[in-house]
Amino acid sequence: MSGGLVSPYNGIFFDLDGTLADTAPDLVAAANQLLIARNLPPMQYEVLRPRASAGARGLIKGAFGIDTDHPDFIPLRDEFFSNYEKALLVNSVIFDGVDHLLDQLDGAKLPWGIVTNKSERFTNPLTELMGLRQRAVSTVSGDTTPHSKPHPEPILHAARLANVDPTKSVYVGDDIRDIVAGKAAGMQTIAAAYGYCGCEEPPEAWGADYLVHHPKELLAIIFPTVGR
Repeated sequence: MSGGLVSPYNGIFFDLDGTLADTAPDLVAAANQLLIARNLPPMQYEVLRPRASAGARGLIKGAFGIDTDHPDFIPLRDEFFSNYEKALLVNSVIFDGVDHLLDQLDGAKLPWGIVTNKSERFTNPLTELMGLRQRAVSTVSGDTTPHSKPHPEPILHAARLANVDPTKSVYVGDDIRDIVAGKAAGMQTIAAAYGYCGCEEPPEAWGADYLVHHPKELLAIIFPTVGR
C-alpha cells in the first residue's frame, strides 16, 4: 500500500451520525422546532443529543415522551423530517480527526464506506454536501436494502459494493445496534464512545472488539504499525 501504511483489513465501514459526523446540532434543532411550534419550551441540547443516534424516533421520544405506536408519532415524524430536510447542514460538522483518518485511508488505497440507518432522502444530500459521498466506495442508507441495522444486510451490501470480504473488514459505530450488525456481518467492530451512545448500556458493555474515545484513536487500530 502507498504511504507506507499497512492494514490487516481489506475494508473500513462507518456509521454516519455520531461516528463520522456530528449531526446532532441540526437533528436536535429540528426536534426543538416541533416544540416551539406548539408553544412549548425547547429542550436543552445536552438532553436531546444522546437521542440523535435513534433519529426521529429517539428525538421525538425525548422531546414528547411518546413511542412509535402513539397516534401523534407519525405526524410529528413527518414534520420533523420536513424541518430537518430544510436545514441538513447548518451546524453539523465532520468530527475532529476524521478528515485526517480518511486521507490516510485514501492514501493507502484502503476502501471505506458509510452504512447508516438514515434514509437516502437525507443521507445522499448530507454526505454530498460534506464531501463524504464522493470519496466513499459505498454509501448505504436505512432504506437502501429491505433491512436496517441491527440487521447485517446493509453492512454486507456495503462490502459487496466495495468488493471486499466482510470477514476481513471492520465496522465503526456509536450505538449498540452498530456493533450487533457488524458482528452479524462477520466484521471486527469498533465502538465510538465519542459519539451519541444513546442506549442504556454503556459502550464498554456492547461487546465490541475495540473501544475508542476520539476518532484519532482509530488510526492505530486500522494501521497497527502507526507510531511504532
